[in-house]
Amino acid sequence: MSMIKRFLATLCIFSLFQGYSQSFSKLYKTYKAKYPEAHQVILEKSTHVTIDIENDSLKIYQENFEDILLLNPSASFDVKESISTSSFYGLSSFEAATLVYEKGKYREVKVEKFTEKENSGSNFYDDTKILSFKYPNLEQGARKTLKYKEEIKNPRFINSEFFASNHPIVKQAYSIEASKDVLLKFKEFNLKSVQLEYSKKSSKGKNIYRWLAEDIEAMKLEGGTPDLRYFIPHLIPIIESYTVNNKETTLTKSTKDLYNWYYSLVKDVNTKDTDTELINLVQQLIEGKKSNLEKVKTIYYWVQENIKYIAFEYALGGFIPREANDIFNKKYGDCKDNSSILFEMLKIAGLEGNLTWIGTRDVPYSYHELPTPAVDNHMILSYTEKGTTYYLDATGRYLPIDFPSNFIQGKEALIGKGEGSFEVKKVPIVSELRNTIVDSAYFKLNANYDLEGSGKLSLNGYPKIDLFFHQEQLTSKEQRTDYYKGNLQKGNNNFIVKDFKEHNSFSYDKPFILDYNFVLEKYVQHFENEVYVNLNLNTELLNFKSSKERKFDREFEYKARLSYINTLEIPENMIIDYIPEEFSIHTDLIDIDINYLQGENTLTHKLNISQKFILITPEQQNKINKIVDQVQQQFKEVIVLKVK
Repeated sequence: MSMIKRFLATLCIFSLFQGYSQSFSKLYKTYKAKYPEAHQVILEKSTHVTIDIENDSLKIYQENFEDILLLNPSASFDVKESISTSSFYGLSSFEAATLVYEKGKYREVKVEKFTEKENSGSNFYDDTKILSFKYPNLEQGARKTLKYKEEIKNPRFINSEFFASNHPIVKQAYSIEASKDVLLKFKEFNLKSVQLEYSKKSSKGKNIYRWLAEDIEAMKLEGGTPDLRYFIPHLIPIIESYTVNNKETTLTKSTKDLYNWYYSLVKDVNTKDTDTELINLVQQLIEGKKSNLEKVKTIYYWVQENIKYIAFEYALGGFIPREANDIFNKKYGDCKDNSSILFEMLKIAGLEGNLTWIGTRDVPYSYHELPTPAVDNHMILSYTEKGTTYYLDATGRYLPIDFPSNFIQGKEALIGKGEGSFEVKKVPIVSELRNTIVDSAYFKLNANYDLEGSGKLSLNGYPKIDLFFHQEQLTSKEQRTDYYKGNLQKGNNNFIVKDFKEHNSFSYDKPFILDYNFVLEKYVQHFENEVYVNLNLNTELLNFKSSKERKFDREFEYKARLSYINTLEIPENMIIDYIPEEFSIHTDLIDIDINYLQGENTLTHKLNISQKFILITPEQQNKINKIVDQVQQQFKEVIVLKVK
């Protein structure tokens, strides 16, 4: 045996010896056997909240603890961890450690170094600070422990408790210990999916509430789901009020209480004299506009185009809009700021807008069930005329006045109407008939049996707005050509966009039109005197198909109507020998029609799809899957041409 081979053999034996000789605890062996595929298991997770009354105000602390057992050999890579703090959540103590199993017991190795840094992004700034650290000596079989205490400085922002993880949980405990003079309410969401033991007891002027869950299975995430809060088990405590010396202080018993607090934060905004330049701008914008709606539209579009969205969430700055004068001069702001300047500009024009709080579709709650700041995360401006309310989100780009942002469709809006006066309205979901994609293509068969032709793409509604967003990012013709090739692709990967011309780019009210020329190579099949062409060139319908094993709802950005019209010019030396049958299916979720229309020397294939949903349950997904399977069979049908 050569020296190299002998060395490699020795190395292999040593590696095997190392692997089999590593000592693991009984705890590790138990949970490795129970969860053989898991990367880690959460042995214990506990949260304890204390609510006391001190100096006529609430003092709230939350203690957090977790103990995680590492089951996978890649455990040494999972070293980074962080805790966040802000003006609402102060960190009063923290400690972390690795428990390494050696000589029959766990040895604690504490984390010595913690690094604090600001949390910000290119368009997002807040007062959150991130406390980062690394666990030392991590290895398979080790445990990570983290313990920290935070002060909740505003009683309206008490944390939710989630009874789920992407790792198995052996034991999770949640408890609140509150003064008897604090009135608490608990809202439960999706808790039927876990077994929870609940208890309440009173002792020494305190009410103690406890929830305990054991053996929670790991949650497997799926793509295309709505926000986790739609289906994850969780509990939200609400401090409705507290009493000191027989005087009750109400916080959030009802939507009215929430609105009154919101109003207290905005009532003094824009009380200074308006900047003369802003007044002059508004007068210029509305000059010659005959109707109030035209004036609103012009002002709204100006704000969308000229005020850049940058989020600032410092302390209550996340709730209080900045002055319109400042926003006008700086030309940037967050959602509240954009609403503030829009409000002031309408006021200059003699029109009334209403500051409006709203939760995006990421937030699954209603104002009635959860009258706390957890119910919303966005601000817009509402404008009502002749019974119609327009939801103006000036953080958007190229949004027509009668289109809400797609991410607030179907959501409740809390419309402010002055002190003590508000209204809750539901934002409509835009009909699929207004979100249209129409792609018409004309094909000719060349001498090489390739398809050459020209096409016209027309977009309206949200598909148009999506395209404009991409157009802003694509700075060269080469980039746009690649983009259009991918989005216009027909038949196979040999579809090439040769040239194109854009019309009505960045128009709010006109449809976007794209004229393009193309060639589709190696697609047509031919044998002897027969030519086979499948005119089902567009397969976007397959995007609606879901996995049969899917467990959660699936979310789409908007409803849409897709129309694909493919016309084949019949060569003079050929005749049509076979045309597939037409197909049609109409349901409450989706409509699909496939039609063939024969002309003097053409054959036109039409595929119309009406997607009438934005959120579908697993049961509805199964229905759509069956429909898509039916249509896929139709997609295999080809027309047959014969040489004369």
